[in-house]
Amino acid sequence: MIYYIFTLGLSGWDLVAFLLAYVIAITFAITAHEYSHALMAYKFGDPTPKLMKRLSLNPVNHFDTWGVLCFLLVGFGWAKPVPVNPLNFRNYNRGRRWVSIIGILTNLVLAIFFSGFYYFFFGKLLAIGNMFCTFVAYLLMFCTIINLSLAIFNLIPIYPLDGFNFIATFMKPDNKFVQFMVRYGSLIMLIFVISPLFDMLYGAVIGGMTTLLQLFWGLF
Repeated sequence: MIYYIFTLGLSGWDLVAFLLAYVIAITFAITAHEYSHALMAYKFGDPTPKLMKRLSLNPVNHFDTWGVLCFLLVGFGWAKPVPVNPLNFRNYNRGRRWVSIIGILTNLVLAIFFSGFYYFFFGKLLAIGNMFCTFVAYLLMFCTIINLSLAIFNLIPIYPLDGFNFIATFMKPDNKFVQFMVRYGSLIMLIFVISPLFDMLYGAVIGGMTTLLQLFWGLF
């Protein structure tokens, strides 16, 4: 990702603003995603996230070193999973489902929120031309794209992503699909992500969702 940014031909303050906005947007999106998992688990009665210092908006508590480096270098990475003990939930199945899906919903809501500001103000902010407005314009763009990307990526029903965890709550632990995914899901995910098919499908979905958001805000 860093290499790609340097191929855009940006220089001076534009490059600094672009990089800074990218880093802040990633930090915000990941922190919001992981914090929402921790908060939902805590609301359902599990103290584990709080005891493990994950019920926090401090990004350091959620970041995985290698995951962050991958985000910065290639635009794809991961955070530390929030430790959860579903046996503590007041409602076992309901708690598991909400904890699984809340990260996706959080990023999706944030993407919709920021896309409104991006749609109405991005061009105007760039036209002003001062350093602060340029930075805010890039920040709105990245907050929209990264939150949308995280939401869509985590919908993929492959272990250990949230999409799989949500589907698994409707199945028994000895279900063959669940057992297969728990055993081989990480390998399947790695192969899928590095394949050309992933770039094609993922890019098409992100582009389609971005267009839908533009059409949505265009109604106002």
